[in-house]
Amino acid sequence: MSTVDLARLQFASTSIYHFLFVPLTIGLALITAFLQTRWHRTGQPEYLRLTRFFGALLVINVAVGVVTGLVQEFQFGMNWSGYSRFVGDVFGAPLAMEGLAAFFLESVFLGLWIFGWKRLSPRVHLATIWMVALGGVLSAAFIMAANSWMQNPVGYAIDPATGRAQLTDIGAVLTNPVFLRSYLHVLLASLVTAAVVVLAVSAWHLRRDPRSDFRRSARLALVVLAPATMVNLLVGSELGVTEGEYQPMKIAAAEAQWETCQPCSFSLFQIGGGKDDQTPTKIIAVPHLLSILATNSWDGQVVGLNELQAQYEQQYGPGDYVPNVFVQYWSMRVMAYLGSLVLLISLWGLWRWKRLESSPWFLRVALWSLPLPFVINTAGWLLTENGRQPWIVQGLQLTRDAVSPSVGTAAIVGSLVVYLVLYGVLAIVDWLLMARYARRGLEVEEAPAEVEPSPVRTPSY
Repeated sequence: MSTVDLARLQFASTSIYHFLFVPLTIGLALITAFLQTRWHRTGQPEYLRLTRFFGALLVINVAVGVVTGLVQEFQFGMNWSGYSRFVGDVFGAPLAMEGLAAFFLESVFLGLWIFGWKRLSPRVHLATIWMVALGGVLSAAFIMAANSWMQNPVGYAIDPATGRAQLTDIGAVLTNPVFLRSYLHVLLASLVTAAVVVLAVSAWHLRRDPRSDFRRSARLALVVLAPATMVNLLVGSELGVTEGEYQPMKIAAAEAQWETCQPCSFSLFQIGGGKDDQTPTKIIAVPHLLSILATNSWDGQVVGLNELQAQYEQQYGPGDYVPNVFVQYWSMRVMAYLGSLVLLISLWGLWRWKRLESSPWFLRVALWSLPLPFVINTAGWLLTENGRQPWIVQGLQLTRDAVSPSVGTAAIVGSLVVYLVLYGVLAIVDWLLMARYARRGLEVEEAPAEVEPSPVRTPSY
């Protein structure tokens, strides 16, 4: 493997590992905030117990996720100094906003929430968990703005003196069409991830104690999961249309469409489709579906990979501009098919709404659905990032020009091995902690001292 391949492998490993925690943190913070709000408004102790229970899982997830995120950002200066020098003045702006504003907001208020029980007033303490959720949402916004700029660079100009990209319009970066849809896609994916985790944990407890208060958290998870999954499938489809406008190569590769077609069918499965087999055998091809997904038109045209390759060679010079078609094709289908499966599970749960605790098959399926959102999220990132190759910034900088010239193969291999070992240990520790706390029942405790009980009115005769 070349230095570029090893650097990509290292960054992909840290990014995928980090993104296992990010959507769960965002979604779990929102669900925890809602549970505490319910307790604050109703005074029902079961909501307090659920808040503390899922809040503990949130804290564990944040602790591990923060560490992996910091390592990821250091890699821009370690392995990708060519990228940092060329576009750092643009890419660094949203990253700085994320670190100085969103991450600071999230971490400070998380500390206040953890240590504020029985010390802060009920309203102030409730506000802290909502600020934690807001910090996570803002953090995702700035990160996605930076990533979307790599997919569709806007709001910049090349300085003729230095040859570097300079930020000229931060408003254009924050209103990038790719950003607006991909950010909503990530937020909905975060809700789906957290809802599946809450549902799976609740199902585990309900199988052991059908009268447990986890009935409330299971129903809350279903109320969040069904609409979030349904809307996210639609948003993902619209994001595909947007990317088809700015990154047509990505969309053509996702269908292994080598020749231009109009209208275009969508294959549920296929055999072949790589560079050595450009006439794949499509199994169960759905007529017109690719045209609808890629263009929002019944007879829309999808430009093929061969024609796009010829256009890019004329525009950018000789080179191979086709991404890994196998990864594109199957990443999209894994994401779409498993997302549809999650939707069916959530609809099943809503159908069994009043009898969840007496539905052993549903509880078993809900428990085993736990890995699904993490696989979906990983497939989504593979689709997004692999589809941009060989560009690190679409149409602006090639990945091979972005690596650090002074970092050799041995250094990357050594650090990659260290990362994998450390991340493996972190994964084991995180799983053991999450599993241990998830198996614990709800604590029976008195409401914090600052909560004023509702006055009991005695009837007058």
